[in-house]
Amino acid sequence: MPPEGAAGAGAPFAQERAVTPILNISCYKFVPLPDAQALRGALHAQALAADLKGTILLAEEGINFFLAGSAQAVRGFVDALRTDARFADLQPKESWSAQVPFRKMLVKVKHEIIRMDRPAIVPSAGRAPAVDAPTLHRWLAQGHDDSGRPVVTLDTRNDFEVDAGTFDGAIDWRITKFTEFPDALRAHKAALADKTVVSFCTGGIRCEKAALLMREEGLEHVYQLEGGILKYFEETDGAHYHGGCFVFDGRRVLQSDLSTQPEIAPEM
Repeated sequence: MPPEGAAGAGAPFAQERAVTPILNISCYKFVPLPDAQALRGALHAQALAADLKGTILLAEEGINFFLAGSAQAVRGFVDALRTDARFADLQPKESWSAQVPFRKMLVKVKHEIIRMDRPAIVPSAGRAPAVDAPTLHRWLAQGHDDSGRPVVTLDTRNDFEVDAGTFDGAIDWRITKFTEFPDALRAHKAALADKTVVSFCTGGIRCEKAALLMREEGLEHVYQLEGGILKYFEETDGAHYHGGCFVFDGRRVLQSDLSTQPEIAPEM
């Protein structure tokens, strides 16, 4: 349950979904998948049969996917995934649009589902502590965490994503790809030592690896934002965040109520 005093949900109301009938989901999980190659064909066939479009990334470290289609088809696909014990606790983030923002259905096997080039960082072996969206909302409102320590937010996304919107006062190291994050951290970590650092990204995947790396580098008071910006938009009123959230599909930028412009161009 959200902590006492949490902000109200900012997600679209049910009546809006009548005019925005396409359900978009994003979800990931770090879990060992030694059979990633074998999963590729099965998941591609299931997604095509459900008339879904989007991208599924598989790697030995886990799964990351972005899908769009009718609500019944999308949720049915996720339910089928959950019959595999490794995916039983998947909790996709949802938003709605008038059109499908993808042109194709792609399933790819990669070396990492989010590339950092740091093999020692294995999220499936143990996560860094996480803070949920309502708690971060409260911390930002009061200016400190529950121990009285100053709170800073650290944007782990690429520079062009940050330019679409970010938390007020967020640290932005202007990285152009996630593999630059480790070097940027080492160059700046001294400034973070006496603060509570909350790493964040679009949906949680990058900030999860980032938080683990920060702890490995000796920073003690580090959290990842559970579910990223999209979950923050879903579970709060969006306060303390300015602009929108860049997404890698035809919608491009989502506002804090998870809405987009009425006309969208499908992703190439």
